[in-house]
Amino acid sequence: MPEYLAPGVYVEEVSFRAKSIEGVSTTTTGFVGPTRYGPLDLEPEIITSLVEFERTYGGREKLQFEDAEIHNYMWHAARAFFEEGGKRLYVSRVFTPTTSEPWSGHAQGTLASSPPLPVYARFPGRAGNARVTFLFKMGQDVFVNESGVPRVRSLQDRDVVWIRRAASPAVSPSMAGDYYLALLDREERTWRFSSSGDDLATADFAIGDLDADNDEIRVVTVSVTVTPTESEGTSLLAPFTASDLPLDPGHERAGSPDSLFAYFAQKPASLSRARTNPILFSEDDVDGLGSGVDVLHLFFDADAGLRVALEDPEAKPDDQSLSIVLSDGDDGKRPEADEYNGESPDPDRKIGLKQLEDLEDISIVAAPGSTFGYEDSSGYGPQSKTIVRHLINHAQKMRYRIAVVDCGDDQSISQVRAMRAQLDSTYGALYYPWIRVLDPLTQQELNVPPSGFVAGIYARNDINRAVYKAPANEVVNLALGFERFLNKAQQEVLNPEGINCFRFFEGRGMRLWGARTISSDPEWKYVNLRRYFAYLERSIDKGTQWAVFEPNGEQLWANVRRTIEDFLLNEWQMGALLGDKPEKAYFVKCDRSTMSQNDLDNGRLVCLIGVAPLRPAEFVIFRIGQWTADRKV
Repeated sequence: MPEYLAPGVYVEEVSFRAKSIEGVSTTTTGFVGPTRYGPLDLEPEIITSLVEFERTYGGREKLQFEDAEIHNYMWHAARAFFEEGGKRLYVSRVFTPTTSEPWSGHAQGTLASSPPLPVYARFPGRAGNARVTFLFKMGQDVFVNESGVPRVRSLQDRDVVWIRRAASPAVSPSMAGDYYLALLDREERTWRFSSSGDDLATADFAIGDLDADNDEIRVVTVSVTVTPTESEGTSLLAPFTASDLPLDPGHERAGSPDSLFAYFAQKPASLSRARTNPILFSEDDVDGLGSGVDVLHLFFDADAGLRVALEDPEAKPDDQSLSIVLSDGDDGKRPEADEYNGESPDPDRKIGLKQLEDLEDISIVAAPGSTFGYEDSSGYGPQSKTIVRHLINHAQKMRYRIAVVDCGDDQSISQVRAMRAQLDSTYGALYYPWIRVLDPLTQQELNVPPSGFVAGIYARNDINRAVYKAPANEVVNLALGFERFLNKAQQEVLNPEGINCFRFFEGRGMRLWGARTISSDPEWKYVNLRRYFAYLERSIDKGTQWAVFEPNGEQLWANVRRTIEDFLLNEWQMGALLGDKPEKAYFVKCDRSTMSQNDLDNGRLVCLIGVAPLRPAEFVIFRIGQWTADRKV
């Protein structure tokens, strides 16, 4: 309570209205599966277009696994998702290395120096094959004479510098030790220069030993450009460039490491850099490299002409650069159920579905391409069956999600019925058959799994209509056809079992013609009902967090009732609930009739909410009979 201790006027703010509940998003989707490139155990970044997907996870080319080559179903699913109306997508990439060796699957190259310095693609995959070019740059002279006092401009601690006599030609043979590490002596407030390390006590000389009128001090930096070499395409839409990086591993700017090795560190300082930097230096290889001068000499060892070209102001940039090729990147083995589920020997390394558990705003999950080979009992089939169960279990665990389940490729009606018979969940929906599209890579027709299309249709339906409207009777924009064309009699077999079909209708195009879950419970038969309740539950969950630890009495109960009633009234007015009056559409009880004294003693507030949701008009029936003109009603 406020304290009133001194006489005076006190102005206070009070609230006379209930808290409001804002409806949550229902269109954000999460995909899990293999891609050509991209991060594995980093928190996924939201993707809003196919271009963003390609920049992070690679292009549309096929995945060449150790034991098979398959189409890039994740790319096709992302393309379908955005084409059908999806807006927000998270991707969790899964990858299985072919061997247990470190850096298995990563493209790599080695600087031919002594000792050799390996460079790795940051992420595994064939798309990591690239050319890395190190371009060295000699900066402007930073040594000046100010009123007889030698000073330096724009010089930072631990910069690698080149010191020479200005009068001597730049192309003349260099004296030994003309590259130094600039060290700031803070006690003496002066600069020292060392050719052998970073110890001030063993520095070769101080700035006072130089002649500002005749000597030059130029800072040496390196720019790194990474250019794709994979002829079929890569994750990089354009060459990646990092400019003017210091050479010394201990170099810092504003208290943060900013050297070549910090920028391309195995564990970068920022999550953004960890996602976007295409290459890295291993921590084990960087340790023991020595100072920036030693690093520079590594590159001189790899290219004997680099030193001469660097010191020649007339030299072309190509002569002042050194390139290595990263090769032998591979797509590993086809990921199995454990990788999809996110099981990892490192408890701090989240992958697969476990990675998506940390993203609260996801409402739809799918694993495009995981059911390819579903009927191959001696091959990938058992893995596909297990992945489907992991996907459904994930949706059940997260409560506010629905799993879009693909049928297997080239399944007959009896086979998809057998698949459905093994599943039962209110949090999943099964779609059949696969959809035929034009493959931009081969310009041939290709059958792809339906989950990407369905997730996009869900999003389009929610945006254009509402989440309570069944996501069916919707056009499939990208479809050229289906793997199997179904007629009404065939769907009469599949629909009662909860298998949602794609159908072709003359004059109406290719349409999604089903909206049922794979649940045996008739109360949760429809997809829109499951998704609408997830929307209500999550919205109320997020919108009533303010009530936790409030005094559990009549005033709190009334506030909770008003908050939820206002939210449900708005839903009824939008047409989401059945009934011509609000009292017929919903009720909210939160009083002594819903709570016992034991509940109050244990700190529980119990609120009972009932709603009358709308179910889809799945069967529209018109009864027509003959009528005579003189017959009375």
